[in-house]
Amino acid sequence: MNNDELLEISDLIVDYDVATLQRRPVDKGAVIEKLRAAGDLRAAHIVDAMPANHGVLDSDYIDRLLVRVHCEMQRLSEEFQHGRRVLELITPMLTALKNGGAPAPYRIVDIGSGTGFVIRWLAAHGNLGPDVQLIGVDLNHALMAEARRLAARERLACQFEVANAFALEQPATLFLSTGVVHHFRGEGLTEFFRQHDRANARAFAHFDFQPNLLARPGAWLFHYIRMREPLSQHDGVISARRAHSAATLLAAARQTSFTCAMYSTRVWNLPIPRVFHTLLGMRPELVPAFRDALGSRASRLEALQ
Repeated sequence: MNNDELLEISDLIVDYDVATLQRRPVDKGAVIEKLRAAGDLRAAHIVDAMPANHGVLDSDYIDRLLVRVHCEMQRLSEEFQHGRRVLELITPMLTALKNGGAPAPYRIVDIGSGTGFVIRWLAAHGNLGPDVQLIGVDLNHALMAEARRLAARERLACQFEVANAFALEQPATLFLSTGVVHHFRGEGLTEFFRQHDRANARAFAHFDFQPNLLARPGAWLFHYIRMREPLSQHDGVISARRAHSAATLLAAARQTSFTCAMYSTRVWNLPIPRVFHTLLGMRPELVPAFRDALGSRASRLEALQ
């Protein structure tokens, strides 16, 4: 089975009209049949246990499930100190934007932000300044409601919107995502990056699993030890198996006007792969300022062009 035949349950149990943001009903039997046709009987069994009304998956149950799954994902992000990883890049990117003459405010938009861990972490620990706005965007109302609840409880200066990230009234300066880009395949991946261009973003940083020989057993170990929800366990491993190579990401992103590079794919520049790799994109005129702001860490840039 090739990577494009692997299916994540979370991609199948919710459906949205991107233009209207309206949620569409999902036929439980159709999802089970699709998973069985792909040869994933375990995933089909997981979906079969989900409640349905007249054959349509119960959206309230699905929303509660997705909130629990994202809580488990947050614990994993905390253990891997993902917030610090994001800040390590956001800080020099913002410096490059400011030194390159990009006008404030600088709107950082996290695509598919779920319950908002990255945005909330940056708001709590980033000290990014009053000219930076932190925004999480997702199509799921329940996840955005939970993100807002947590941000209010933590008294954080950030916001969360149910919206298409590429059609915001106030456009993004810098796009982020974590574990999102592998959901786009083929021409859909190229179109994803073209939308960054059409949204007039100045830069982006997308974090995702790095495919290598250790990725599959590593994902299995962490998800089966740390996760309790069967959906989390299943989709976490499938995500690692579906992850795009650096070559695939760069080829798609370079169909735009951004200068692109991979960042920090190895541990201490040794032949030891990191769990995540990062695809960066910046407007060409900002690249010299970004290199300067990175300092010695500029050596972690790979295939910059």
